[in-house]
Amino acid sequence: MTLATTHSSARVTTIGRLTALRVPPIVLLSFAVVTLAIAWSLAPGLFTSYSPVNGVTAQKLLGPSAAHWFGTDHLGRDLYARVVYGTASSVASALIAVVIGVVAGGLIGLLAGFFGGWVDIVFARLVDVLLAIPKFLLAVIVVTAIGFDTTNAAIATGVSAVALFARVMRSEVIKTRQATFVESSFLLGGSRWHILWRHVLPNASRSVLPLAVLQFGDSILVIASLAFLGYGDPPPASDWGLLISIGKDYLKWPWLVYAPAFVTIATVLSVNRISRWLRKTD
Repeated sequence: MTLATTHSSARVTTIGRLTALRVPPIVLLSFAVVTLAIAWSLAPGLFTSYSPVNGVTAQKLLGPSAAHWFGTDHLGRDLYARVVYGTASSVASALIAVVIGVVAGGLIGLLAGFFGGWVDIVFARLVDVLLAIPKFLLAVIVVTAIGFDTTNAAIATGVSAVALFARVMRSEVIKTRQATFVESSFLLGGSRWHILWRHVLPNASRSVLPLAVLQFGDSILVIASLAFLGYGDPPPASDWGLLISIGKDYLKWPWLVYAPAFVTIATVLSVNRISRWLRKTD
């Protein structure tokens, strides 16, 4: 093989890899929206100079303008600043919910699918109980039991997602356990725990990532709904759901509802689109 042929083959291989990794524009836009939301949550002060708590009464209920991008609320507070500062609570709460769902649900599904027998039966009944209760109703029950604030709303949302992750993980574990390389490990004398953590878990957890991303968006929506109903932090907090709840009392000034609702919807739809793309590339 000549040097020119080698370079040509390498170039074709590189082009093929880039083509395979090509990201659709709508996914790039979704990543941009999610990145902006994460940046708002990490450093809100870099995106606005206004206070989310203190306002100017003389400037109350002003429409969107160059000075106030999302307008002002009934206390003269900049609505854009309140949305930006409320992102940290919304994103962190959704992350807590996803971690609870992944860890608890993943562990239940992992043990049930790998060991089977009575372990599978016990965990299956637990999952059936959780699935018998509507997810949002279960979240309301949990947050009512442990107290009204955003962190508790996140815990409640995470508990409501445990059954979903458990079922997906159990299905993947059963499929992976029947793979040839796992059977070979058993025949070579590998211990059950070694095979579980070394072979089954890494392979079975691949399908959990797109689900976790999807659940992240769903958790933002559920937590916003709980805040809308008053199960989150009270004012002057600026959770997205709470902003929508406050704004509905001032429908004559629709930006008070449209602005936080648009940000919430855009973030959730972007996360969902990224999840779909990850499932296709898995």
